[in-house]
Amino acid sequence: MNISLKRAASSALALSLGLGLAACGGMDVNNNYSLNSVNQPVVERSNYVLDLRTGVTGLDATEQARLGDWFDTLDLGYGDRVAIDTPVDSAAVREDIAAVAGRYGILLADSAPVTQGYVDPGNVRVVVTRSTAYVPNCNDWSDKFGFQQGNHASDGYGCSVNGNLAAMVADPEHLLEGAKGTGETVIMTSNRAIESFRSQEPTGAGGLPAVASNEGS
Repeated sequence: MNISLKRAASSALALSLGLGLAACGGMDVNNNYSLNSVNQPVVERSNYVLDLRTGVTGLDATEQARLGDWFDTLDLGYGDRVAIDTPVDSAAVREDIAAVAGRYGILLADSAPVTQGYVDPGNVRVVVTRSTAYVPNCNDWSDKFGFQQGNHASDGYGCSVNGNLAAMVADPEHLLEGAKGTGETVIMTSNRAIESFRSQEPTGAGGLPAVASNEGS
């Protein structure tokens, strides 16, 4: 009887050790065991081009209207960059394009990115560079377990936070380089309350009020 019990105990121990080794052998080396998310935002740039005819005095009214309609179609806005590429630089052409872009709150960039093809003489190429941010492979529902026996992060870890960050950032380029300051203080509505507080005369400037000792008795 004792021999049978010993054999049963030995078999159970061997089975438990085998299961433990099998679990260790099945660990995925691609699992993330850190607190750093592998699901990070990716920023992509897209260039859109439009060639316009130029003249001695810059862009005529027809070409300026074409440019404005093109900006409307692209829904030009904050975060977009507008540059010009031309064989011969013309101050009049640059001023006309800058005036149209200025209606959308956009300033001309100093240089244009490289685009396909050549700009014919007498034409100017307007290049709009737009950046978009997204998190690849999200949402990731491949991990179907509610808990991690190996104490590693789930496959979708970071999709929520970084996905919202990529969707909410006004200028995706800020995810790469941050927002560079201009050196000038931006006046906001909150500054009015601060200025009002600073301009108030201190309450103790007029001295303490004279109070008779027999008052209230």
